[in-house]
Amino acid sequence: MGVSRQPSAIRVEIGELVLDGFRADPERVSAEFERELARLVRLHGVPVAANGALSVDALSGLATLPAGLSARRLGQELARAVHEGLSGHGEVSL
Repeated sequence: MGVSRQPSAIRVEIGELVLDGFRADPERVSAEFERELARLVRLHGVPVAANGALSVDALSGLATLPAGLSARRLGQELARAVHEGLSGHGEVSL
């Protein structure tokens, strides 16, 4: 029987979130983004890093978000889009 190796820690560092065309409060968006991404990583992990440490320069091909979202919803949807990219959907630049 094999031993499952679960990571003891997952660190996601995002250098910059650019919110062109959105009127939401960037601090609230950032707080909601962090909260939702942490929740998604706890629940689902980071599938593209399943084989060990991974450094990603950019995620592209992610869903487009409507400009009228509240700060809370925008942060949540951004986190979901990023997690989708980290789950192997979209294009990852290493």
